[in-house]
Amino acid sequence: MQSLPALLDQRVRDVTGVDPEMRPATKPQFGHFQSNVALRLAKQEGRPPREVAAEIVERLDVADLCEPLEIAGPGFINFRIRAEVLARAVSALLEDPNDGLNRASHPQRVVIDYSAPNVAKQMHVGHLRTTIIGDCFNRVLTALGHTVIPQNHIGDWGTQFGMLIEEVLDEGLDAGSLTLAEADALYKRAASRFREDEEFARRARARVAVFQGGDEESLRIWQQLVDISKPAFNEAYERLHVLLTDDDLAGESTYNDDLPVLVSELESSGVAVVDDGALCVFVDGFDAPLIVRKSDGGYGYATTDLAAIRRRVGELDADRIIYVTDARQAGHFAQTFAAARKAGFLPDDVTAQHVGYGMVLGNDGKPFKTRDGSAATLSSLLDAAEEVAAPPIALAAIKYADLSSGLQKDYVFDVERMVQTTGNTGPYLQYAHARICQIMRKAEAEDIGYGAVVVLAEPAEQQLALLLSRFGEIVDEVATSLQPHKLCGYLYDLAGALATFYEQCPVLKSEGDVRSSRLALCAATRQVLATGLGLLGIEALERM
Repeated sequence: MQSLPALLDQRVRDVTGVDPEMRPATKPQFGHFQSNVALRLAKQEGRPPREVAAEIVERLDVADLCEPLEIAGPGFINFRIRAEVLARAVSALLEDPNDGLNRASHPQRVVIDYSAPNVAKQMHVGHLRTTIIGDCFNRVLTALGHTVIPQNHIGDWGTQFGMLIEEVLDEGLDAGSLTLAEADALYKRAASRFREDEEFARRARARVAVFQGGDEESLRIWQQLVDISKPAFNEAYERLHVLLTDDDLAGESTYNDDLPVLVSELESSGVAVVDDGALCVFVDGFDAPLIVRKSDGGYGYATTDLAAIRRRVGELDADRIIYVTDARQAGHFAQTFAAARKAGFLPDDVTAQHVGYGMVLGNDGKPFKTRDGSAATLSSLLDAAEEVAAPPIALAAIKYADLSSGLQKDYVFDVERMVQTTGNTGPYLQYAHARICQIMRKAEAEDIGYGAVVVLAEPAEQQLALLLSRFGEIVDEVATSLQPHKLCGYLYDLAGALATFYEQCPVLKSEGDVRSSRLALCAATRQVLATGLGLLGIEALERM
């Protein structure tokens, strides 16, 4: 369903040939929208702005959508949507099986790479954002009719397993009996020895070659570490209410056999060349080459990432690939995408996007730590929130705080503020939904029904209806721009418009068509809030 603002925008473009830059009116007396298009055209044409505005108004046919247009001040054009048009739009929303979402006319296969914890290590604060953001993209794109293929690129291969396996053997441990917390402690002991004990470091490096060469004992210990890690990851995903399952696992190890084949292809095609003993891909615009085989014959993240791209395009048939990682990896992915295109692994008709995110900070403005000063695990963050709120409210607080600011910005993990039911928070949106549910329960108890929206006489009613008509447009924008804060901002505005409507327009105490119409408006708002919160991965509570 195309929104009313989008319809108006298109008609003004058709007449003027330029973007009307339609903006919400600053005051009710100016209507619902204003455009300064006449002022901009007047400057180009050297004519009086009001004269240009009058000419646009004369040529513009929007009588089916708007009240008669007005010219204000130096040449602004004011648009007021007709009340019956708003009413029809909200009524159509109630009847729409897609809840106001615009199903994609050309569905794509979209691979989303997110979460990616490391085997034998507890998920930490850094995994919070990638998991929540990636899950939001998964929900939004799936809801619009795209086929989403999550890829959880866990760290289950590589040099760190040399020191882990060596430490297990040195300590005589049964790796399969460890908890993930104990494996994490093992990792820290091994890392400390690797830094301080040269003999251990030498053995650990040698163990990597033995392990990756197929040594049975090494592989058995590796498999045990993988097996104890996956249930803990799934427990975290269940607690976060995200969509990832074991079916989405595509760890580094799954690409291991592809790497020598890929490197051979790159070298034989001339895309990669030997430079100072290493095999490199030189890409225009980057100071250093992308190393696909180290001088010692080993492979790094870049090689695995190229193999992943090739598989996601060649085997998963991806039309669009989205990577959700720390913003500091933006340069790496830009170079990897460029190298993949040079190699032919990433055709021009496949979109590859890196979505970077900022850090989670404590109240001191520094990276978030636990009370004892150690690096925060994911579970410790959830525990901190659940100390002050029930789990669904705590989770709403965390997810909304994460998604509601620009992704690349750092944000402060302030539990006391995040769980408030006032202000720009997740619980505030949950409260708005629960408030409507209470109204609808009372109406049902009193056997008061509703049908279509037929009366929108009050400005507060019209503003709420106008916002509801924009829902599909906002979700489309999130799917395109991958900026979930725009959906958060929209839902916050909607909750604010609902509060104003509730204060100024009695629902159950009104009568006749007015009461029925206002109940229908409440029902549509409940529907949009529930759908919108669901796209953010937040539970829409019926009682609070």
